[in-house]
Amino acid sequence: MQTRRFGFTFVSLNKSGVILSREADEAEEILFDIGAAQPLTMIALPGGEFMMGSPVGEGYEDEKPRHIVKVRPFLIGRFPVTQAQWTAVMGAGKKLRFSGSQKSVHDVTWLEAQEFCRKLTAITSHLFRLPSEAEWEYACRAGSDSAFSCGATITTEFANYNGLFPYLDAPEGEYRHVLLDVGSFPPNPFGLHEMHGNLWEWCADPWHENYEDAPGDSQSWEARGSNSYRVARGGSWHETADLCRSAVRLKLMAADGDEMVGVRVVGEYFS
Repeated sequence: MQTRRFGFTFVSLNKSGVILSREADEAEEILFDIGAAQPLTMIALPGGEFMMGSPVGEGYEDEKPRHIVKVRPFLIGRFPVTQAQWTAVMGAGKKLRFSGSQKSVHDVTWLEAQEFCRKLTAITSHLFRLPSEAEWEYACRAGSDSAFSCGATITTEFANYNGLFPYLDAPEGEYRHVLLDVGSFPPNPFGLHEMHGNLWEWCADPWHENYEDAPGDSQSWEARGSNSYRVARGGSWHETADLCRSAVRLKLMAADGDEMVGVRVVGEYFS
């Protein structure tokens, strides 16, 4: 395990997708050697509070009611899990539509993602798991209160999605129709890449139809959920901009994989 600091730049956009600012910052990353060409890179996020879900007039009913969540510190992958990292942990590589060692592993079921976390924990002797929905949204928002971590909208200069269907007043952009290498776009203010678009990412939580009676902490919400269905977050290379917002939720069968679904892991926090 190795720790080092890195610098990065993130952007803020207005509702027309025009860049308002570019800000430089730095963060600490923790590198775990898992036998792959590239280490597993994690970022330690501080604890805090945030408003989870979408406000009135924005988003869908399953993103409501908006509520305050207290989050404990945790580690989260700077990038989604790559195909090289998946192979190093799980053995023989998966046959995938978009192959490449630096591309995110995809067509992963929730059950396979859980097995990856178990094996990763055994290899590193450090607890890894899937993020809770609350942890994922907290990481994606990165202190923002807007639809995207970069502001009211997003453009295809900063994320991989179907740019033919923009959000708000943003211009139409590219529809690449392919999965790109991790790190292809600038990170959010926490230093995390590809939180919007690229691939949906599995969360630990069973599916709930909305946030009625949701807990106010950041643990996985297990009570009264549908265990056959799990939650994925973030949108994908195929989705419209609207479906890549920080609060968007997707209901998926735990046993089903898809070429638009991948995984990002979290780890136990340590100082």
